[in-house]
Amino acid sequence: MESNQRYYARRAAEERAAASRSMTAAAREWHAKLALQFAARAAAACDATATAA
Repeated sequence: MESNQRYYARRAAEERAAASRSMTAAAREWHAKLALQFAARAAAACDATATAA
């Protein structure tokens, strides 16, 4: 099973790629926003894992 940190990091990368492929500015902004949110979640999951160990 995939860890939360890896899932969020993968989703952030997917959203960055989607942003670069987007045809409209609105779509680019939306995907970029999602990428930032997933990256923040990945960092938080990584921090939570580090403090739990």
